[in-house]
Amino acid sequence: MTEPMHQRILDNLATAVLVLDHDKRTRYLNPAAEMLLQTSGDRIRGLPVTSIFVEPDAALQTLTETAATGHTFTKREAELLLPSGQLICVDYSISPFPGDDPLLLMEIQQRDRLQRISREEELLTQQETTRTLVRGMAHEIKNPLGGIRGAAQLLERELENAELRDFTRVIMEEADRLRTLVDRMLGPNRAIETAPTNIHDVVEHVRTLLEAEGGSQVSLVRDYDPSIPEFMGDREQLIQAILNIARNALEVLTKHPPEDAEPTITMRTRALRQFTIGHMRHRLVCRVDIIDNGPGIPRELQPNIFYPMISGRPDGTGLGLAITQSIVGQHQGLVECESQPGCTRFIIFLPLEASE
Repeated sequence: MTEPMHQRILDNLATAVLVLDHDKRTRYLNPAAEMLLQTSGDRIRGLPVTSIFVEPDAALQTLTETAATGHTFTKREAELLLPSGQLICVDYSISPFPGDDPLLLMEIQQRDRLQRISREEELLTQQETTRTLVRGMAHEIKNPLGGIRGAAQLLERELENAELRDFTRVIMEEADRLRTLVDRMLGPNRAIETAPTNIHDVVEHVRTLLEAEGGSQVSLVRDYDPSIPEFMGDREQLIQAILNIARNALEVLTKHPPEDAEPTITMRTRALRQFTIGHMRHRLVCRVDIIDNGPGIPRELQPNIFYPMISGRPDGTGLGLAITQSIVGQHQGLVECESQPGCTRFIIFLPLEASE
């Protein structure tokens, strides 16, 4: 038997919706609300709304008055306390719900999400600008390099002195090195080859590589959502994309371990419903977090870390994150970064279904 139309509408809304009873306890929440609160309906159903919101008594009193008077109440920039302890900023409206049983309908819009969408659109524009710039620069560099290498080869044939030929070999080797560097700046030199891919197979492969490289110096923690389905992706390139992030974390923790805690990399996966990446809305998205408790990325570098040649390490090339962003972008996804001392979090969003 098919679901009622109103149930299907609520289940597919991007707006979080809660229904409260006369005691201000949660009676119903739609999937968007479950995603916003990062919990299941069964877990939160029956809890008082005061266990969710961090609000002064005046706001809660207004909520009571709304139930009594039947007037709609709207609050901007309220703080919502997630079960995980995280605080997020939201706008919410509460309206009386008509019927024999007095209920309140609460609609919640996350302000953080609107800010994130704006930031993602900026990242996507940045990525496209970077790709265009690098392609143009690569063309201008590789053409002269080819001429330099060819001239060195011709010169080597004319030289009888072995010591002088050594110099021409240096010229050719350096030209080849620069050409390789430019090719790396361009990212993967082939289009993605999609096949049914399990994200946990990808992440576990990366974890195995980290174990081999880091030994027992760094603790590797799994936090997986087993409900995430397979999707069409390029397994090898996704391994490379996640490995670039995880290897950076491993190197940082090995050189600069935290003083008051065990060096730890957490690899977390979650499924997100009705999620927007840039300006595209997707019914189901896989979120992969790579989290380390290292010293963090310097604040002045954070806005530019996905540009080529930007690195916080003296021996870094600054290409790994640019390549990661390129690979994930070919999968219609996006990589974000949040960093502060003691917690650096790279977040990879990968659509699991065709965008709407």
